[in-house]
Amino acid sequence: MENMDKISFLYEISRALNKHSDLKKALYTVLDILSANMNMSRGMITILNPLSDEISIEVAHGISRSAMQKGIYKLGEGVTGRVIQTGEAVTIPKISESPQFLDRTGTRGGGRTQELSFICVPIKKEQQVIGALGVDLPYERDYPLQEDEKLLSVVAAMIATQVIHLERIRREKEKLKAENERLRLELEKKYRIKNIVGNSNKMREVYQMISQVARSNATVLIRGESGTGKELVANAIHYNSSRASHPFVKVNCAALPANLIESELFGHEKGAFTGAIHQKAGKFELAHKGTLFLDEIGSITPEVQAKLLRVLQEKELERVGGNKTIKVDVRIIAATNKNLEQSVAESLFRSDLYYRINVFPIYLPPLRERKTDILALADYFLEKYVRENSKEILRFSTPAIDMLMAYHWPGNVRELENCIERAVLLCEDKVIHGYHLPPTLQTGEESGTLPSQTMEEAVEKLEREMIIDALKHTRGNMSQAAQTLGTTLRKISYKIGKYGITPKQYG
Repeated sequence: MENMDKISFLYEISRALNKHSDLKKALYTVLDILSANMNMSRGMITILNPLSDEISIEVAHGISRSAMQKGIYKLGEGVTGRVIQTGEAVTIPKISESPQFLDRTGTRGGGRTQELSFICVPIKKEQQVIGALGVDLPYERDYPLQEDEKLLSVVAAMIATQVIHLERIRREKEKLKAENERLRLELEKKYRIKNIVGNSNKMREVYQMISQVARSNATVLIRGESGTGKELVANAIHYNSSRASHPFVKVNCAALPANLIESELFGHEKGAFTGAIHQKAGKFELAHKGTLFLDEIGSITPEVQAKLLRVLQEKELERVGGNKTIKVDVRIIAATNKNLEQSVAESLFRSDLYYRINVFPIYLPPLRERKTDILALADYFLEKYVRENSKEILRFSTPAIDMLMAYHWPGNVRELENCIERAVLLCEDKVIHGYHLPPTLQTGEESGTLPSQTMEEAVEKLEREMIIDALKHTRGNMSQAAQTLGTTLRKISYKIGKYGITPKQYG
């Protein structure tokens, strides 16, 4: 083979190896190229199993499948076994004169009319032999077999490089798959129904409804005031459904400008409008086989409502500026804090879309209607932010608990969470006191929940709170409580009598 022919030949081999991500297909193509360029009558690539030390034929050319199954060698057995054991190439000018040649496949014996030569070169991954490349060539007395051996050694090195490359890709894919599975399990664990905090009767009804609807494909409409946890419920529904391993895509309809929400939901083609320099898939396409959460659905315009209705009914869409129909399989979970019935009556929301999304409504009660959950939520957020800020805060003081329970929480759970986070940041003690809470909880004028009080009353309230905390700490021992507060036993006894405190109940 001339030099130019060798370069073209090796280029073809390289292209074949890089073309296929499936190594087996690539190796079959390599053998086809060898057959076409080297007058090869048969060829095979064998692979060593390092656990059993058995060598088997991975791919072959000119050998039947049943013959391939017979081609099993032990390490060091036959020519192929010796090449893999030693890592040295072997060339046999006449296989009929070689006692080493086993012909385990049975394809070269019997009524053979043509003498054959055999070349076998090792395939090495770094310094380790992982297999061998062997070819049968018609015997020619003056044919330069050593040249072909060198050429095949180069091909074997190229195969080894591709094996390493594909193994690296396979490992990375497996690592990525394992990481995705870990994250999916983490999300499932995080969004279990039992992880939603609250044990009131109204929340039990919510849990029951989530359990009933999660495994179905029904469209869900989550209703409730802002801050009640609608997104948390949507997460729980998705991650407890049969679609949990597929995408969960969230869209806040109120946060998107009216002229962009259509493109965001349905995607757009290149050049569909000014600034559309690339084709873009919409949220529906991204959520294919999974769930699409449309938060604040009551904010979308009538024009987008009409297109949304078509997607929900026909399960197909067209990108903005496009005419290709795209099929989508998406479960819809919508949420709103608006009165959709009033919006329908005022012609601000399409009635047909309302009935289409209102298949399975779930109502989340405001925090003021689930007072028994306030302390459980406060403890949950306290633990969360203590851990995040590496603080050592053990509990809420009694007056702080009273303030939390008395407040009307217009911002619902979100406001409570922000309140506890602020208190944790301010607190330098092991107890969160009333003065660590926001002013809206401390002043009756602003919150409408606490009675107005004089400065003297406020001082007395603080004194009473501090004495009770000290008695709790000292298990009702007044002398130790006085030392804790930096005062005398006589003064603390007077205050205990004044405020009607019973030390024994803290013993």
